[in-house]
Amino acid sequence: MSEHLFEDTFVVNRLDPDGKKFDRVSRVEARSEQLAMYMQLDVATDVYPMQPNEKFNMVLAPTLNLDGTPDTGYYTQAGRKTLADNYEYVMHGKLYKISEDTSSQNAKVEIYASFGGLLMLLRGDPSTAASFELDQRLFLLMRKV
Repeated sequence: MSEHLFEDTFVVNRLDPDGKKFDRVSRVEARSEQLAMYMQLDVATDVYPMQPNEKFNMVLAPTLNLDGTPDTGYYTQAGRKTLADNYEYVMHGKLYKISEDTSSQNAKVEIYASFGGLLMLLRGDPSTAASFELDQRLFLLMRKV
């Protein structure tokens, strides 16, 4: 079975908190239900529209292969089943920054990734960052629930 680095169900709080910047992209601000994570994620809303109060499941995985074997970096249209078959929206990108804020009693970790210029910020408990590495390639998979 494929290894997930992170998985949770999120509720969309609002769209474009800093105003609409691009025609086909919205910044989604959401909070997770189980792990109390905060996320900002740029989504191509022309292909995957999102609305406030919608729930979606989000997974971060290092590979789309169901058996967990590492990704080769090449997409093949071989017709075999992948993790992406279970989701509606998939992006491939790279984790470019992990920072920890220990200035308050509640330490928080921030994980930043870029998916071809669409950015993600995931903020929450430091234990969630244990399986992430800097410059790691990731797949972000989403489906509405």
